[in-house]
Amino acid sequence: MKPDLPEIIATYFANDNAGNPAALAACFAKDATVLDEGPTHQGSAAIARWMAEAKAKYQHTATPLAVEVQGGRTVVTATVAGNFPGSPIDLAHAFRLKGGRIVSLEIG
Repeated sequence: MKPDLPEIIATYFANDNAGNPAALAACFAKDATVLDEGPTHQGSAAIARWMAEAKAKYQHTATPLAVEVQGGRTVVTATVAGNFPGSPIDLAHAFRLKGGRIVSLEIG
């Protein structure tokens, strides 16, 4: 059974899996941040660039398994599979939402 995700998070995963960095970046607030594999990516252009580079490097997909709210964050556990050692792996995606947009995402 698929977890019941907030609409903007479901849209994020759909655009991630479709390999559409521009549409994925549109899920985020203008000054949003993403923390993944060390560096922080801030703003729509940086987020779109991050996703394009990650998709080209790993050819990954992410399948949400579970969702829970923790301390103001919506944490989605997703199975991420792609061209990287240890694939597939379950990763936590911790989203902060505001005004129907993602304002921050930490993956790890």
